[in-house]
Amino acid sequence: MSSAVYLDYNATAPLRPEARAAMLEAFDEVGNPSSVHAPGRRARGLVEQARRDLALALGAAPADVIFASGGTEANNLGLLGLARANDCDVLLVSAIEHSSVRVAARQAGLPVRTIAARQDGTASLDALRGILDSLPADAKPLLALMAANNETGVIQPVAEAAQMVHEAGGLVHVDAVQAFGKMPLSLAELGADSLAVSAHKIGGPMGMGALALACNTRLAPRSHGGGQERGHRGGTENVPGIAGFAAAVRAALRDLPRCADIAALRDHVQAQLLALAPDAIAVGATAPRLCNTLCLATPGFAADVQLMSMDLAGFAISSGSACSSGKVRASVAMQALGLPEDATTGAIRISLGGSTTRDELDAFAAAWGEARERTRMKESA
Repeated sequence: MSSAVYLDYNATAPLRPEARAAMLEAFDEVGNPSSVHAPGRRARGLVEQARRDLALALGAAPADVIFASGGTEANNLGLLGLARANDCDVLLVSAIEHSSVRVAARQAGLPVRTIAARQDGTASLDALRGILDSLPADAKPLLALMAANNETGVIQPVAEAAQMVHEAGGLVHVDAVQAFGKMPLSLAELGADSLAVSAHKIGGPMGMGALALACNTRLAPRSHGGGQERGHRGGTENVPGIAGFAAAVRAALRDLPRCADIAALRDHVQAQLLALAPDAIAVGATAPRLCNTLCLATPGFAADVQLMSMDLAGFAISSGSACSSGKVRASVAMQALGLPEDATTGAIRISLGGSTTRDELDAFAAAWGEARERTRMKESA
């Protein structure tokens, strides 16, 4: 980490010491986890212990946890693997989904119906009901609805939506990449048939993810090879990455009780920024949100200007998701909420972590206020 104040935990979290230590230890294991000799069995032991840790965290059976290269692959495997294995014939995708779901849905070769979002940041259950009612009686839908939005932090009504889809004979895939480690998650409570998570969002290594399946869920593989991951994903497992992932999971679950303190810090900086810019919108503030996430849309203060100004001032924030960084236009999610255009193009995301302090947020608010005032003076000159 540099000396900059890091406020972009939703893009990636700093590697936890526990994950680093677990990975370093695993790097000393030379065995291939598919080998039957002693070194191979030791490597396999690390993988299977990690699988049990993930299963416990997600309310799944260990046999139903599949390791992947990250959240994107897990989302692709869950969405496309469910659709193919279960003969789904229509995909229902919320308008605020991450690109790893939206783009994958277009590759499925099936009709895609988009579920509109409400201005509070939640997917509309009324819109979902309307789509389900319009489908043929013998249709088998597959719903993709994220647990919490990566840009706004708004927690989605997954359990309610899943019940509606299951009653219609369909299946549900949940992108829980952003929610994992910031709120309790359970396949059963959400009603998810598959659920994707990622390691680096919770302080694990980049390039590691997992897909958890509900009991007896059929899944078609997306990559083929030596039969690893019970035939769901071919290729030698990343043993150090898996070990680091599991260590980060254990640490994140331990830290869950701190979410209330982080939420208080989020609300503190939100109040400061809104006092500095009364015309700004705290997107999703009227809905339940992840404890660490603030999306602020400020009319007349372009997001790219904010990012550059804050970077020069020593603060790391983002606009939209990290996967869309560098884009000046408003994100798909922001546009879906029906906010005024000058607000959506001025939307930034501030995401906190366990080490974020009140003093850092006070300094950020002061620097942000100065940058906004400079921009206003320049435009009025």
